[in-house]
Amino acid sequence: MAPKISVIFTTYNEPEWLEKVIWGFSVQSFKNFEVVIADDGSSGETKAVIERLTKEVDFPIQHVWHEDDGFRKCDILNKAIVKSKADYLVFTDGDCIPRKDFLETHYSHRQKNRFLSGGLIRLPLDLSKAITKDDIINQRIFNDKWLAKNGLKLGFSKRLRLSGNVISKKTMNSITPTNASWNGHNASTWKKHVLEANGFDERMKYGGQDREFGERLMNAGIKGKQIRFNAICMHLDHARGYVTKEDWARNNQIRKDTRTNKSTRTLYGIEKEAE
Repeated sequence: MAPKISVIFTTYNEPEWLEKVIWGFSVQSFKNFEVVIADDGSSGETKAVIERLTKEVDFPIQHVWHEDDGFRKCDILNKAIVKSKADYLVFTDGDCIPRKDFLETHYSHRQKNRFLSGGLIRLPLDLSKAITKDDIINQRIFNDKWLAKNGLKLGFSKRLRLSGNVISKKTMNSITPTNASWNGHNASTWKKHVLEANGFDERMKYGGQDREFGERLMNAGIKGKQIRFNAICMHLDHARGYVTKEDWARNNQIRKDTRTNKSTRTLYGIEKEAE
């Protein structure tokens, strides 16, 4: 039988971070899922880590890879979407460790003609490196006192996200000024909506490509629902040597065109429709 959720995330030559993320999925309270790793051209070290972990975890892993030809996140995401087996897709990143209720939260909040918008808590590089498998398995990294002891200062908003106060979280989700946008590190919707939008725009490099996808969903009437206080993941720090001003400028123009034209489907996605 097909899984109820396909988790899709990208990776590129970060096997240490990737392993920590997979251990996060190994302790999920929601069990009926697969992981589809969209690999943007990593070396054999990443492949070896995935092959080893596939034998150690109790959920199926698909490794979707293409050759390294620069930043092509949108391309490999589209390939992973095609390979996914579930009707419901959860998108995150290969540097985000999910809390044990991450998938249960996404699945329980799913709604017809909606997408879910979660957030993240950013960790500094030293703490990102110090986190062990045991810290993840035993969920210490989601304990505010443990984080404070290890040097991470948390404001009220982040402490509330880590707490068990359901009523306060519901209230904060309804009043937060943060838009319910499509966030590539923590978002989900039905696969049919992703396919109707034709996936991600492969003209886009780093910078706003996730938001542009979400804007097409919203143009089609698929509205965002805020769950940033419920669906929790920890973002591991890393450098971003692939960022350029030219890519940002191109992406911003594509996003402007999407908003102006109220586009619901890209011509440069899963199916190549442009001349």
